[in-house]
Amino acid sequence: MSDDNGLKSSLELAMERFKKQDAKAGVTARPVSDEHKAAIAELRSFYDSKIAEQEILQQSALSRLVGGDRAELDEVSRQFRRERERFASERDAKVEAIRNQTVD
Repeated sequence: MSDDNGLKSSLELAMERFKKQDAKAGVTARPVSDEHKAAIAELRSFYDSKIAEQEILQQSALSRLVGGDRAELDEVSRQFRRERERFASERDAKVEAIRNQTVD
């Protein structure tokens, strides 16, 4: 980042404001260990593959319904969105749990 005397980008200014807000709220930044980073990367990869699997299943279901009822097409899309949101929610919760583990 730039020094205190030079011009700062809007990103740098925003980051400074966020750090001040976090300090006022009592939020402290904790470093994430290499072990935790690897676990998070593995977790993200796993859930990315699950979402990709759902996309393939959705495309397969949609191809079987070509020319079919619009309600059925909408239902397949709704089910896919629900599954994708569920996987994303699970992933985010597990990533947060890893981040909240104490660093030794």
